[in-house]
Amino acid sequence: MDFNRNLEKYAELAIKVGVNIQPNQTLLIRTPIQCADFVRYAVKFAYENGARNVFVEWSDEQCSLSRYLYAPNDVFNEFPQWVSDQYVTIAKEGGAFLSIHAQDPDLLKDIDPQRISNYQKASGIALKEWRSYTLTDKCKWSIVSVPTEPWAHKIFPDVSSEEAVKKLWGLIFKCTRVDTEDPVASWMEHNKNLQERTDFLNRNNFKTLKYKSSKTDLTIGLPENHTWESGASVDPDGVNFNPNMPTEEIFTLPHKYQVEGVVHSSKPLVYGGNVIDDFTLTFKEGEIIECSAAKGEKTLKNLIATDEGSHYLGEVALVPYKSPISDTNVVFYNTLYDENASCHLALGSAYATCIKGGADLPREEYDAYGINDSLTHVDFMIGSPDLDIVGITYDGEEIQIFKDGNWAF
Repeated sequence: MDFNRNLEKYAELAIKVGVNIQPNQTLLIRTPIQCADFVRYAVKFAYENGARNVFVEWSDEQCSLSRYLYAPNDVFNEFPQWVSDQYVTIAKEGGAFLSIHAQDPDLLKDIDPQRISNYQKASGIALKEWRSYTLTDKCKWSIVSVPTEPWAHKIFPDVSSEEAVKKLWGLIFKCTRVDTEDPVASWMEHNKNLQERTDFLNRNNFKTLKYKSSKTDLTIGLPENHTWESGASVDPDGVNFNPNMPTEEIFTLPHKYQVEGVVHSSKPLVYGGNVIDDFTLTFKEGEIIECSAAKGEKTLKNLIATDEGSHYLGEVALVPYKSPISDTNVVFYNTLYDENASCHLALGSAYATCIKGGADLPREEYDAYGINDSLTHVDFMIGSPDLDIVGITYDGEEIQIFKDGNWAF
């Protein structure tokens, strides 16, 4: 009984706070078939809150695996145009998108990485127009996660699949504040608290960030007129929504050409059904000039080689080492959760909304402002208990932002 009530509350939260569905709005839900129980609740709440139409795009990992195993090679250089057209049409008409991320971290571990890389690039090209809407908050979108057996068993390998799923549900309900009496009110308060730190960062208008730990020594320049964002975003109609649930981050964009030094990962990265772990990236004038990984190095190199923009950073995000998700002491093998337990960076496209007036900038002007553009956007975690971050203002004042992995103010 408690589980069903929590599941219902979680779906309601995704609809009311995640995409914040509005009367007469269309919603597209992208989901694995294993998440059907949650999706049924979400569809119900969407209609009860005024949605005009709710469409569900189902996927199945075993079908995807069969495709990677047996389809002709040239298939992975293609992406269905009708899928792209559907997404763009919904975005242009003011619709919203809810994505359920519940990937088996090891699904494609035995697949030729080149096949995966080719398809990631093909889909990136095909969906570039649609992503221009999400990256600039011109439509509402949100990502949540629902446990599946393969994902839960990866996190908890020493218990039965049933017990693993049960444990993962408990963590998800906790991390998304579903276990509180009023999750919607809890999220309103959480967004307010994140905004207070965001305002501090924006008031100081840092020119440069310096990262230092036992394995990381990195300097990141920030573009002029950059802004920090957090928690809730705002669509063109002034309606709030939460792109990530959960979220603990405050983020902005780096200057594309002003990143120097070495950064080391602190958590595994799951990309294209493969785990990349214990990796190091070296930057010069913003570009990755060297990379290595203890696990998944070929996958990492294929990711970096996606296009010109994937050689550069597109996001800088601050998350304290001591936070609700980090305090679970669990590696989730799911970027939505792991990135919100750790300071992180992202390879690829920047959020143009992090420049004043950036949402209306033509893409051909991005480079002049230091905004990176790419077919991809992949977060990777770098936070650690010994990470210090110092912000340097345009007046040369140095302000400690992070000390020993946590906020210093």
